[in-house]
Amino acid sequence: MEMEILKNFSTISLALFLFTSSALFSLTSGEIQSHQFVIRATPVKRLCKTHNSITVNGMFPGPTLEVRNGDSLQVQVVNKARYNVTIHWHGVRQMRSGWADGPEFVTQCPIRPGGSYTYRFTIQGQEGTLWWHAHSSWLRATVYGALIIRPRLGQSYPFPKPDRETPILLGEWWDANPIDVMMEATRTGAAPNVSDAYTINSQPGDLYNCSTQDTTIVTVDSGKTNLLRVINAALNQPLFFAVANHKLTVVGADASYTRPFTTSVLMLGPGQTTDVLIKADQSPASYYMAARAYQSFQNAAFDNTTTTAILEYKSAKKGNALNPIMPSLPAYNDTNTVTAFTRSFRSPRKVQVPTDIDEILFFTVGLGLNNCPPNFNKTSCQGPNGTRFTASMNNVSFVLPRNFSLLQAHQQGIPGVFTTDFPGSPPVKFDYTGNVSRSLYQPITGTKLYKLKFGSRVQVVIQDTSIVGPESHPIHLHGYDFYIIAEGFGNFDPKKDTSRFNLVDPPLRNTVSVPSNGWAVIRFVADNPGVWLMHCHLDVHINWGLAMSFLVENGVGELQSLPPPPPDFPVC
Repeated sequence: MEMEILKNFSTISLALFLFTSSALFSLTSGEIQSHQFVIRATPVKRLCKTHNSITVNGMFPGPTLEVRNGDSLQVQVVNKARYNVTIHWHGVRQMRSGWADGPEFVTQCPIRPGGSYTYRFTIQGQEGTLWWHAHSSWLRATVYGALIIRPRLGQSYPFPKPDRETPILLGEWWDANPIDVMMEATRTGAAPNVSDAYTINSQPGDLYNCSTQDTTIVTVDSGKTNLLRVINAALNQPLFFAVANHKLTVVGADASYTRPFTTSVLMLGPGQTTDVLIKADQSPASYYMAARAYQSFQNAAFDNTTTTAILEYKSAKKGNALNPIMPSLPAYNDTNTVTAFTRSFRSPRKVQVPTDIDEILFFTVGLGLNNCPPNFNKTSCQGPNGTRFTASMNNVSFVLPRNFSLLQAHQQGIPGVFTTDFPGSPPVKFDYTGNVSRSLYQPITGTKLYKLKFGSRVQVVIQDTSIVGPESHPIHLHGYDFYIIAEGFGNFDPKKDTSRFNLVDPPLRNTVSVPSNGWAVIRFVADNPGVWLMHCHLDVHINWGLAMSFLVENGVGELQSLPPPPPDFPVC
């Protein structure tokens, strides 16, 4: 079942530099699209029960936005829910429009109940599949939708035009209020309850109770090619995805084209997108699309269920359509399949990877355990051995401010909100993937940023640790794409691992799945002034503090500087 597409409220030709509020829309041949997102509680029935879920425009998943490279968006978000909310446009570069990026208390204060805010930004040089989602508490469990970016008018895909396109949003469903699930975990210090189902376009599918009649159906014509725009919108779980008896040709990821390669299974970390071509070249029948967990953290509870949708040939005889064929999915802990898939990604051609690096950074990422504070009772310390879970980067557990956003504090010179002493390397060097001393399990807390000069060329080694346990972390950087030039297992060794750097055709992404008990190396040029969050896209981990922010200074002149905030900017 194809998702309802949100039609443009208005379309206006853009031929001049336009200053709308104070957000700059650059000169393009694109259009300005205006939309309204109304955030409100909506009755949603799944797994036999109805919940008042937070949605956009009463839709779950939310509306799909369809734009072209060069178009500008104005999205008025009206908050009629009982929670604070912000919307993040995941993967959009937001060149000089950081006020529209969306992470709560990073680039803006939240939109309070009864309030509104208009996000204004331009799509520049990006094509493919992105998405949008709430970036406040755990609201993104139900507040999310696809953002499809097509080529400019007169231009085409770098692959044969598909006969049909279908967004496939993989989600995670709790048979409870997800905000309550998060708040209970915060109260107890323990890990949150795992989800009760995964979903495809918000539907759990045939393998769950009370779900069969609403299973998502994607219809295809024999011999035709469909472009599936697959998005992992799950809150806390990397997912495998496959279609029974069909090969998938990967042609894009995170709104960047890739060198095409064929696979029988995808793995997407939360936040990642993958565009695949699928040809209806099998016997006319029904075939399951299915997704289930990739779980790299050993001995941890996880949702071990499988969500399904149906790929249905229009010419299938009724008998053949009744019993869909199930695909073969990897085992939940099949890291070898994940590694082979991830290493298949390449840019379509030789690219300009940053060299002559100005900033060589090394960030450890992982969990931690805080000792129970003296004034807490045991019910508030239900982590392992009477502790409270935490997480950190370079031993700093990130704390968001509450009275100002970081970008506002930076732009207005407000003191006392943050410091710029985030460490560029681990304060203590240790065997990151070995047996780690318990003395390193308890990080410090702070609102620490790392300052970058405009135009600086940056390399970051992101190193997983075995503190509490190794795990694959999907690390997302706001406001930037980056080249993933290498990844590997064990501890990164600059003496031998630099020889593995791909400086010819590495993939361009906005979210990197750092291997469990391993590392990844990314490079980017700091050409976008503002404050940009870098965090694990497992929402439980960002709640625990697995995040930091870059402060990219203004360059020279107006075109290298952040404009002032728009007049309707929310106040804290």
